[in-house]
Amino acid sequence: MPTRLPQRTRLLPRRNFLQLSALATGAALLPAQAQTFATARTPRLPLNDPARQRTWAAALSTLAGNIHLVPGYDRPVLFEGSVYPGIWQECGPHEGLVYGTLSKYITQNDGAPTPLEIARNNHMAFFANQRPIGHESAGQIPASIKMTEVGFGQIQMVVPIAATAWELAQLTDDDELLVTAYNACSRWDAWLRQYRDTRNTGLVEGFCAYDTGHDNSPRWAGIPNRCPDSDARKVPPIPSMPRLCPDLSATVYGARVALAHMATELGKGDEASRWHEDAEKIRQLIITKLYCPEDAAFYDLDAQNKFVRVRSDVISRVLGEHVLKHYDPHDKAIFEAIWTRQIHNPKAFWAPYPLTSIAMDDPTFNRPTPPNPWPRNVWAGPSQALTALRAPRWMPYYGKQTELNHLMRQWCEAIMRHTEFRQQMDPITGDFTQADPSGYSPAALVFLDFTRRLSQSTQ
Repeated sequence: MPTRLPQRTRLLPRRNFLQLSALATGAALLPAQAQTFATARTPRLPLNDPARQRTWAAALSTLAGNIHLVPGYDRPVLFEGSVYPGIWQECGPHEGLVYGTLSKYITQNDGAPTPLEIARNNHMAFFANQRPIGHESAGQIPASIKMTEVGFGQIQMVVPIAATAWELAQLTDDDELLVTAYNACSRWDAWLRQYRDTRNTGLVEGFCAYDTGHDNSPRWAGIPNRCPDSDARKVPPIPSMPRLCPDLSATVYGARVALAHMATELGKGDEASRWHEDAEKIRQLIITKLYCPEDAAFYDLDAQNKFVRVRSDVISRVLGEHVLKHYDPHDKAIFEAIWTRQIHNPKAFWAPYPLTSIAMDDPTFNRPTPPNPWPRNVWAGPSQALTALRAPRWMPYYGKQTELNHLMRQWCEAIMRHTEFRQQMDPITGDFTQADPSGYSPAALVFLDFTRRLSQSTQ
């Protein structure tokens, strides 16, 4: 049996947090091929058939095979998988969190890291590689940690690492994670204020396509993928740059809300108040400056104060951080317009296999002519597994559980057809792009998380 360390001393009185299990630190990594993951407890499946059972087991096996070490950190993490040998800030911490919440359904060999340990590592690896005090770019958290390099050439944010760290700290009562995340994410926020608000608007600026992880997206047509000299502090010398970005600003909003909660938990009342105030300021700016009522959409605003009118999954990313409050009449009216005209519109994002990365009725939507498929990693139309994995973070908040259930069933059905885990699929047919090999962690997590959620849903 693996050695278990004693539980850490609490910094504060215990709260009524859900605890999935206690973390064990310093667990040894077994070679991925030697790890045998199996279901410790399979959910009561909505359709308890052999195909679903096979896909469940295949998804667990895929994730087990994607656990590896990365440079700059000595504990194993869950890789993105397929052709992506590493972890990215936009999704790696969130994927780790989802994996951790599945822990009661997973067993592993003695000495292998538990899902909750992997979830922790998918956060701590980024904090360990944060640029230190005294560095010319002190406070910058890497965009990616790959087998070949630790990347700092863009910011690449979507789901806030502060938010997922806060959620994980609640799940596990992990004070070391809480303190580390609070300090690291506070410094990251300071870096973003210094280098990504050059126009002094209070919003967050995008400098390149990889800042938002939108590879091959018409949103960034004509804009370089990386920042000049692979330095995320440098904006390309293009008249329309930098842009005020609603999704990057929403990420910072969500991070500040999480930082406020962390500060409260750590007994830092004054800091908590400041984080709440700063969060509300950027939330209001997103709505007043980056929302277009005529189109019911959030857009980038370029340096010439023109909207970049491409209706993309930027919209759902803003909703992902609850920028629009469901209890506020003004915000609720905006949400209903967005929901009706964009998200749930079968001519826009609500395809048979939702959600598309570009609205289908947007002029920039790219649909290949059969039999020519989409190339790999295209945010110009296909429904992406990452977007699906993020949907439970916002749809129930806005009262859309029934629609979320439909989305989850469609994704599970598409994945079960071939028992493969790929990055993107045709939103009309549900056929996955075959350019890359199977083994993509977000798709495996989509199937496992969605199956669990559907088994628990009463709708």
